[in-house]
Amino acid sequence: MLEELRAAQSNGLLTDDTMGMVEGALRVTELDVDDVMVPRVQMVMLPADAPLEDILATVVESGHSRFPVHGDDKDEILGILLAKDLLKYFGDGENCDIRSLLRPAVLIPESMRLNVLLAEFRLSHNHMALVVDEYGGVAGLVTIEDVLEEIVGEIDDEHDDEEPPVLMQRLPDESGWLASALTPIEDFNQETGTDFPDEEFDTIGGLITAEFGHLPVMGEETVAGHLLFYVTQADDRRVLQFRVQPATQAQEA
Repeated sequence: MLEELRAAQSNGLLTDDTMGMVEGALRVTELDVDDVMVPRVQMVMLPADAPLEDILATVVESGHSRFPVHGDDKDEILGILLAKDLLKYFGDGENCDIRSLLRPAVLIPESMRLNVLLAEFRLSHNHMALVVDEYGGVAGLVTIEDVLEEIVGEIDDEHDDEEPPVLMQRLPDESGWLASALTPIEDFNQETGTDFPDEEFDTIGGLITAEFGHLPVMGEETVAGHLLFYVTQADDRRVLQFRVQPATQAQEA
């Protein structure tokens, strides 16, 4: 079948775009959800008990339209919050119980085929599903846009960056790195040759914040392993970036 379609393409009977969509439609029957999902470490999730002003700040900063909301544990998904449901509370000072605004969350296994998920999206009119692993924990999320992009190609919107963010980069003098707090521990280990565990924390920011024992502010530093972590960027909710150097080298400098 594909050979015949490619022959039609080469003869000018099918455009390149049409052929690409046909191949994409066939590809979604072979891919699983975990092939395209946004991994947990990159998800923007909201704690149900956070102050309304903090929730609004996260919604505005991220630019997303849908947010998983969790309880005390990030694996305890209470529902999905739509940004538009917050509009009536924006700026009027009215108290808002986030739980009352939640839509039901759709939970799917990592092994679900993309074509099956697309059919479910169409029937249920949902645009987002949370992916759970074999232990029932949240592994990531997938949107209808993620599935459609496998068919029609990349769909850019006003919130898409032109290039993926650089999580780690060498310092100009090659003495260490600037590392985003969102850098996955596995990637950090690979770049620096360390062997930090990733069973409890997904990102280097979570791991090093635990090493501090409190939410550090810009200018604080701590040593973990053989590395010194100096906080170069932080806000009142989280660490954003570290300067990372061998501890002995940093002390000598």
